[in-house]
Amino acid sequence: MVLAPLTIKMTTRTLLTILALGLTLGLGGLTLWADKGGTIEVVTEMPAEPTEKVVKTEEDWKQELTSEQYRILRQAGTERPFGKVYKDFKKQGEGKYICVGCNTVLFTSGEKFDSACGWPSFYDPADNDKVKMVPDVSGGVIRTEVRCNTCDGHLGHVFEGEGFDTPTDQRFCINGSVLRFVPAEVAAAKEAEMVKHEHGAEATSEAKVEEEKK
Repeated sequence: MVLAPLTIKMTTRTLLTILALGLTLGLGGLTLWADKGGTIEVVTEMPAEPTEKVVKTEEDWKQELTSEQYRILRQAGTERPFGKVYKDFKKQGEGKYICVGCNTVLFTSGEKFDSACGWPSFYDPADNDKVKMVPDVSGGVIRTEVRCNTCDGHLGHVFEGEGFDTPTDQRFCINGSVLRFVPAEVAAAKEAEMVKHEHGAEATSEAKVEEEKK
């Protein structure tokens, strides 16, 4: 019997929810699912995005990140599903999601969707060059890991062909604790500032050329 498309989507959503809940109940006491009270940081000023690879010592990472961020970003840990991070993510409006380790823009609200899996989900990154996919065979399961292409930090995993009604039918299942949320108005203010700076630089350059002609 062939199931209708809608039934496939609902079945996928239900299975993901059941799986996440089962893992939470069954593995809740293990370090893998340790709940360290992570959260998605909300920034009030858009930080500069790096223009080259970010490489730091493990000691530097430990000093700059919280214990939860370090456990996930540098040790490939996983936050608890359906926790505070997930609830905060669902409430957030338009904006950008940047890497907590290097401020690279990884995802935007335009690609987020509710997969009901218990973790923040996106159907595509903001820019394919900002993330990289790596084969992951840990735990005896073949998966595709998603890492930040700038600082090589662990973000989560990507899954395909689950039947979601999205443009890519991909689910980037991401740990929200290693993201920072930049509200749309904050990002817009930064972009306006950059445009103003560029125009100012152009005006200065033109004035200098005119002065040299005299």
